[in-house]
Amino acid sequence: MKLFFVGSFAIFFNYTWAQRDDFKNIDFQAADSIASHYTGYDLTNLPELSYKLSGPLTTDVEKFRAIYTWVSSNITNDVGDYQVNKKKREKFHDRPEALREWNDEFRKRIFDKLRREKKTVCTGYAWLIAELSGMADINVKIIDGYGRTAAVHPGDRPIPNHSWNAVELDNQWYLCDATWSSGGISLKQNTFIADYNDGYFLADPDLFVLNHYPLDTAWLLTDQKISLEDFINGPLVYKHAFTHRIRPVQPSEMNIRLVKNESVEFVFEMGQEEVVDKISIETSRGSYVKTLNPPLERAGRFYSFSFQPDMKGRFDLHVKVGDEYVISYSVDVRRK
Repeated sequence: MKLFFVGSFAIFFNYTWAQRDDFKNIDFQAADSIASHYTGYDLTNLPELSYKLSGPLTTDVEKFRAIYTWVSSNITNDVGDYQVNKKKREKFHDRPEALREWNDEFRKRIFDKLRREKKTVCTGYAWLIAELSGMADINVKIIDGYGRTAAVHPGDRPIPNHSWNAVELDNQWYLCDATWSSGGISLKQNTFIADYNDGYFLADPDLFVLNHYPLDTAWLLTDQKISLEDFINGPLVYKHAFTHRIRPVQPSEMNIRLVKNESVEFVFEMGQEEVVDKISIETSRGSYVKTLNPPLERAGRFYSFSFQPDMKGRFDLHVKVGDEYVISYSVDVRRK
């Protein structure tokens, strides 16, 4: 248990850092090499593919790793189907029967396209991970829920929009998201950009919950459960927070309201000390952008800094590691 003082507040933390560390003695080079060797392999015979990926390996975590990296590196996120599904889910949000009918129809369509073209959406990624893993005698569940992205704003009506996986390894459950590991969709370019991100593989539940919220909260896998409202209103956490293992702790909400001359304390947990010197703060409003390098105070794995805005009104505040955005807030400074 860790006690961290910020101003007049005391914040308690339990150390439950990245669960991938449970396997820090495992070298995934062999699993990754096997996955790379079968790049482009088709999906006409899933048992055969599962055996080729997992057969030469001895531990379940290595077998799962080979399956996970193969799926994340060989399946394309279908932009068209993603947009169609998003619109339909929004349209039928208050009509459960119509939503169920749409989901049944959509699943048939995406699974067929997945097998033929290796293109799908999150449901297809999660299904393929579960199928290939089950054929290797690894217990994997498909988890449905809410994925927090820049398109989901605090106060929005929550609509289930994402699926990912939980995998049982050595009698313990772990979380992962092959869809978001595979890359991202550029809505401006209307295309999928392949960019493998290892941070979503066996991710820390306390970080994972900041942009994944399951319909069944048993699959949070956290010691303390947050509400769906807190999830929607929390800070925006990007993929590079997973890459660098940075978890925001305070403030707990994305929208920060201050009065003139008031300061705010930021606290976050660091899993990689080597990136501490690369952290900066960027404030932006329209074309105005300012970069700051605030001094950080350390208490164990937790770092904090105090920020006092030098402008009034609303602006964005981003925590960055080098050129990569990791966390975003919206700050509103009033006269009183």
